[in-house]
Amino acid sequence: MNRSHAAYGIVVLAVVVCFVFLASSGSDTRKPVFRDDSRVKFRKVSGTVRKGDVLSRLFKRNNLQSADLRHAKEAADGVYDLGRLCSGRPYSMTIDTDDRLHSLTYWIDDDTYLNLSRDGDSLTATIEKVEYENRQLSFGGVIRGNLVASLGPGRNALLLALDLSDIFAWDMDFNTDLREGDTFRIVVEGLFTGNTFRRFGSILSAEFINNGQRYLAYRYEVKGNAGYYDADGRPLRRAFLKAPLNFRRISSHYTGRRFHPILKVHRPHRGIDYVAATGTPVSALGDGVVSFSGRRGGYGKLVIIRHRNGYSTWYGHLSSVAKGIRNGSRVEQGDIIGRVGSTGLATGPHLHFEMRVAGRAVNPLRVRGVRAEPLGAGHRPRFREYVASMNRRLTEAVAVDDMSIPSMLAAMEKE
Repeated sequence: MNRSHAAYGIVVLAVVVCFVFLASSGSDTRKPVFRDDSRVKFRKVSGTVRKGDVLSRLFKRNNLQSADLRHAKEAADGVYDLGRLCSGRPYSMTIDTDDRLHSLTYWIDDDTYLNLSRDGDSLTATIEKVEYENRQLSFGGVIRGNLVASLGPGRNALLLALDLSDIFAWDMDFNTDLREGDTFRIVVEGLFTGNTFRRFGSILSAEFINNGQRYLAYRYEVKGNAGYYDADGRPLRRAFLKAPLNFRRISSHYTGRRFHPILKVHRPHRGIDYVAATGTPVSALGDGVVSFSGRRGGYGKLVIIRHRNGYSTWYGHLSSVAKGIRNGSRVEQGDIIGRVGSTGLATGPHLHFEMRVAGRAVNPLRVRGVRAEPLGAGHRPRFREYVASMNRRLTEAVAVDDMSIPSMLAAMEKE
């Protein structure tokens, strides 16, 4: 009797254990399974968006799962329009061994990027501000051909050349004044993420020796507004730029007697004709108010700007006038007001440019803008210290004669 009871107890115990095992194994199916990402290997892909690229093409090119494309679009909805991928913009991805997207970084512009990152089986999207490391870079070179060619190829070198020419625009015309063998030195902000160069920031100081004449510029802030000054603290900015456009040559100078190529008579030419390709942007020579915008006789499409102290500037033969340039509108020095054309009495595309004082024509090439007052006495001690520190950096400039700026920056990234 005792043995049968014992056997019966063992059978019951076995049945109970089986039920407990089955029940426990069934309940596990409802629990999420977490993957240990620390053991997952990722591959990193980086590149630039090609012309005509859309997000699906990027995913297909990198063999990503189609489900992640849907998740990416859902995550970015209301954050950033993924249909606005711009060619030439950089991106990077991290992808796991199952071809699932772990993260995506797309540079919207130089200062912000879109960040897509995995959160379980979905993706989250945020727009982040780029945190740059700011390094001072100094280099110099010799003019060979023109400034852009002397700095080397690439977008960054081009933008740097434009910034440098803007700084000295009141002292030099980089179309006509530049000489073979002129030299330059620059101290400029280099903006890096990690050890990767991204772009140039502000030019801090610069030296240009043009035809034996030395020009210096130092960037200095007064009440939060930055400007460029010479070594004595006088602002470089003047009332007028030296030229209103980038031109190929001057075809007709200011003169009291010129044979008109269309009218076939001798008559005064109270302006300068700058030859340039149709569509070349024309800029306002100085701050002012538009007093005329439209067609006027032989001038064709014409813009007249009224400046301080009785000055006015005339821009004729334009192919088009820029949007918003109408009577009474304000313009600032350097604003694009129209584009070169051949409207009116013109034999070919060029800008007819005049300058008048109190209604009387003057030779624009002989008018030099007066500089503003130098920095006040309260700024001078700090400015002198700044000039001294920048001059030391200029003497340390790395020569780019045998190495273009892009190759110099690539060498720095490998260090």
